[in-house]
Amino acid sequence: MTTTAHALLGLEEPTAGEVRFDGTPVSELTGADRREFRRRTQLIVQDPNDALDPRMTVGEAVAEPLRIHGLDDAERRRAVVADILERVGLSADDLNRYPHEFSGGEKQRVSIARALVVSPDLIVADEPTSALDARVRSEVLDLLDRIRREFDVALLFISHDLDVVRRSCDRVAVMYLGEIVERGATETVLADPAHPYTRVLLSSVPSLDPADRELGRPLTDTVPDPSDPPSGCRFHPRCPDVIPPDDLSVSATTWRAIAEFRFSVQAGELPEDAVGDPGTDDHGDDAEDPAAAVRRAVDLGAELPDPDAEAAVDDAARWLADGDVDAADEVLAAAFPSVCERETPAAVERPTVDEGERRKAGSVSCLRHSRESAEAVRSDGNGD
Repeated sequence: MTTTAHALLGLEEPTAGEVRFDGTPVSELTGADRREFRRRTQLIVQDPNDALDPRMTVGEAVAEPLRIHGLDDAERRRAVVADILERVGLSADDLNRYPHEFSGGEKQRVSIARALVVSPDLIVADEPTSALDARVRSEVLDLLDRIRREFDVALLFISHDLDVVRRSCDRVAVMYLGEIVERGATETVLADPAHPYTRVLLSSVPSLDPADRELGRPLTDTVPDPSDPPSGCRFHPRCPDVIPPDDLSVSATTWRAIAEFRFSVQAGELPEDAVGDPGTDDHGDDAEDPAAAVRRAVDLGAELPDPDAEAAVDDAARWLADGDVDAADEVLAAAFPSVCERETPAAVERPTVDEGERRKAGSVSCLRHSRESAEAVRSDGNGD
């Protein structure tokens, strides 16, 4: 997620959209305004070794932002650094030590001190605890929570650790392939996820509660290249709730199997026994029909009630039995198109009930939640 952090802080130009700070596009800031933006926004990186110069003492490293932003008095800088080190749980006596003399957790405290020393309004914390063990991680999170309150500074966490998000964040935005798919109050989003990707994300966290594992499983494991994302909803090739064609007459369970078949072919994730060798057509008198074997391998062994769907699945299975994956992919893509691959979902505000009062708790970008497709979702029998 380093790219996201750098884009937020104006260190990289986003490929689409813009970053605003206090209502002003960061890309338009120049001169003194950009310098002030640099002071007001700071970064804590995942690995503190990337932020600390091994040739500089801790005192020099933490004092450097003060010098850059105009504090020329060396004694004053030293006093400010000594104070900030103590406030992050280190000692003023650490001023003359070098980074290699500190543990991983202590070095992260130095990074936090360096971010705080210029009194920023916003700190972007990019996976700040992922390189730490459990005990130290808890201590660093406690420290960040304390300094957020003491320094009245906003913290923006970037994290794959949902426990960190649940513990440290008031609001959360869930991203997939560079786009926000759901946002809202942390408690609401994690307790009642609306987007299929959020549900998949939550179900991937080990839990003793069987209900937690039923939140969702992706159709495929292959994550598309972010530089060449899928059309429409970027999650659609992996989405367990991908919307079926309007004219398809099968059950929700069967549609799930068809969708998994289609996108597994596209991603190259088929079972070994689901793809034959090209040119092999001598299977013996008693051998099972190769297409039937393929269908059984992808949980579509039974004849489908929809004749068009049955013909397409059987045709694709026969191409696979002959080893022609591309032909099977073409058949399935033509027979089972989804609105999810044609339309990009807009963010829809999601109202909820909180302590008896109805309020807007966030948004979700999913066609199943859009007003335009709500009726279609209800009528196809696959709605949430």
